Amino acid sequence: MNLRPNRTAAFVFALVAVVLVVALPATAQDDDTTAALYRTPDPALTAIVDAPPTPGVDLGPGNEWLLLEQYPSLPPIDELAARELRLGGLRIDPAVSGPSRDWSMSGLGLVRVADGSEKQVTGLPTEPRLGNVEWSPDGSHVSFTHSTGERIEPWVLEVATGKARRMADVALSLTSRGADPVWLPNGSGVVAALVPADRGAEPEASKVPTGPVIRESLGRTAPARTFQDLLANSHDEALFEHYLTSQLAVLGVDGSVRKLGAPAMTWSFGPSPDGRFVMVESLRRPFSYLVPAFRFPRRVEVLNLAEGAVAHRLADLPLQEEVSIAFSSVPPGPRDFQWRNDAPATVAWVEALDGGDASAEAEERDRLFQLAAPFTGEPVALATLGLRFGGVTWGGDDLAVVVEWWWRSRQVRAWGIAPATPDREARLLMDYSFEDRYADPGNLVTVENEAGRRVLLRDGDAVFLIGDGASDEGDRPFLDRWDLASDEKTRLFHSSAPYYERPVEMLDVGELSVVTRRESVEEPPNFFVRDLDDDGEPRRLTDFAHPTPQLKGLTKELIRYQRADGVDLTATLYLPPGHDAERDGPLPTLVWAYPQEFKSADAAGQVTDSPYRFARVGWWSPLLWLTQGYAVLDDPTLPIIGEGEEKPNDTYVDQLVSSAAAAVDQLVSRGVAEPGQVAIGGHSYGAFMTANLLAHSDLFAAGIARSGAYNRTLTPFGFQAEERTVWEAPEVYFAMSPFMHADKIDEPILLIHGEADNNSGTFPMQSERFYEAVTGLGATARLVMLPHESHGYRARESVLHMLWESGRWLDAYVKEAPAERPEVATPEEETAHTGR
Repeated sequence: MNLRPNRTAAFVFALVAVVLVVALPATAQDDDTTAALYRTPDPALTAIVDAPPTPGVDLGPGNEWLLLEQYPSLPPIDELAARELRLGGLRIDPAVSGPSRDWSMSGLGLVRVADGSEKQVTGLPTEPRLGNVEWSPDGSHVSFTHSTGERIEPWVLEVATGKARRMADVALSLTSRGADPVWLPNGSGVVAALVPADRGAEPEASKVPTGPVIRESLGRTAPARTFQDLLANSHDEALFEHYLTSQLAVLGVDGSVRKLGAPAMTWSFGPSPDGRFVMVESLRRPFSYLVPAFRFPRRVEVLNLAEGAVAHRLADLPLQEEVSIAFSSVPPGPRDFQWRNDAPATVAWVEALDGGDASAEAEERDRLFQLAAPFTGEPVALATLGLRFGGVTWGGDDLAVVVEWWWRSRQVRAWGIAPATPDREARLLMDYSFEDRYADPGNLVTVENEAGRRVLLRDGDAVFLIGDGASDEGDRPFLDRWDLASDEKTRLFHSSAPYYERPVEMLDVGELSVVTRRESVEEPPNFFVRDLDDDGEPRRLTDFAHPTPQLKGLTKELIRYQRADGVDLTATLYLPPGHDAERDGPLPTLVWAYPQEFKSADAAGQVTDSPYRFARVGWWSPLLWLTQGYAVLDDPTLPIIGEGEEKPNDTYVDQLVSSAAAAVDQLVSRGVAEPGQVAIGGHSYGAFMTANLLAHSDLFAAGIARSGAYNRTLTPFGFQAEERTVWEAPEVYFAMSPFMHADKIDEPILLIHGEADNNSGTFPMQSERFYEAVTGLGATARLVMLPHESHGYRARESVLHMLWESGRWLDAYVKEAPAERPEVATPEEETAHTGR
């Protein structure tokens, strides 16, 4: 009897399974693998999932205090099951007028940098759900937010006393991603967006439509990538306007509240460094059903902070539906408005000189402008760029560093300009490829000035650079002093074995002391103070415990090997604690990977890890499976190379299979694994990779594909690093889509996907349709749809169930000998067994 379901039956079962999981959010530990209940994996995995995360660390102004930010373990599923609005690319919690699925902190702490002593923080709310932590410019206070479940409140911590309190009895509006409270430069309070007191009730949807939803195009070209959560009808528009409308206000540390202007759909805001003005971006109608909110019409204005009146209108930008999909393209007109961090009240912005279209031929791409208060003169051009603007670091009237970049060439250039004398010729400071890690000069070091703004850290004519220090030996972070007058660099610090140590912040330029973050294979990351003139041990600031002591003693090895065409490859091999491949023999092995495109074979072969880094193991990490007796090959390089005029994806499948074959050969030759006992897995583009490797090779015994896309015709205007549309390169889209080659898959594949995936292109239907295809063609597959989950999984129940499913799959099809492998029930067998 043939028990394999047809595609329709499989799809119906998938929908039924989703409904049942939603209806029965219980946890089961019985042996019935067919019941639609949340399951828990091996206790060793559960313990790692439930381990408290290591606190975050934020160094305050003046380098006197470290703020410790404590986080809870994963939240329960009922938190994700709360009502959520998906509007204009945003996900909104309407109960509090803020973002849904936010990661909230559960506590705060203070550590004195001088001696490492801790100060207890008191006065925090009961059951704190904290976020948006910001130091005041003078370091005397820390602002943060607290969600009560009914509203989001502004809070403040007084550092001298360690006491926290509510700043004002108001409800914040954080629906816009640029609406976090921002300190005034004098530290007297913050500028914040409030829920309007007279906002009224949420607009109700009419039960009787007033007419159809109509969209029309009059011959214009408006390609768009596959955005999620777009507006779909007039009720969505009304909801969007309702929840995006906020009232700007100044909230004083003394509890005062002063409104600024009238309510508007505020998108972002920020006060000037001298505190006299606030720049505000607000959205306007008409909205779009084709692009997210960041492409909606907007107005950019400067308000007088004392009066709340408009001092100057910088721009009225139209709807941006017709932006080219070519990489490095931008909307036409002014963009990237910002205050100059090193000037009292000067606005800077960029305008495209090529219409924003990266596919157009042009010698000049962008121009950087500035306009100083009172904003009555003509804008001054600071720099004209041959590539696309990538950012600016302000350092004073005599120096700013402007970065430009270009996708197709992978080129990055940095120019030194003098904002006070814009006619002075720009000086080329850096010129390198952003995919050439070995040549990366590092990032310019910045420091907070008196206004709380990041500016270049300078020592006379010298600036400083912190970089990864990528090399053939692995990453060795460094700190350089760069004298711009002589163009000489002096290496002040270079991480050395057996540690991976990265400079974080310069404490004293004259004394050459620096805060570093140090770790090793056995020691978790902690923070230290290092005197660069002293070769002795650095002084410890934190003492975070090993989060997964059960994995102490694991073996980590950075391995090198070659692809058949001679391309150098690397990977990180992990073995369980105490395991010796030569002594104990091979293990079942999981390969977890994510392919990447390159324009250079040399860059593709560069080492991308350090043999001395601590392996942080959380629910997302494949290293979890070390506790279950598996070897893990993590992040093997699977480069897709297209040198010169060649397009990488034209030979995607051949290069992918060749790289994977080299990895498996390396595992077998080392005695780590046996053929037939190696699994492949990945998330997102790694899931796409997994399905392709199962379709086009027999290298792997089974696969685990999480939240992937499998039919590229559903992303017709490009995907990942592919710029061509499906109409320009139909053969590439067909060849790269595992859906089109589902008939070749004869290894078991486990598909897991969040029902509420918000990632561009990885619609949940991608996994549903792919499951229908492979099962309809006779393959062994299982589809698990996680209720309420987005692209990255969040709820404890979801994560534990995902691990239960993955563990079952690996044990059934990889660990056990073929004759001993337990059969996983087909959907028809599950239906017969449960009666559903």
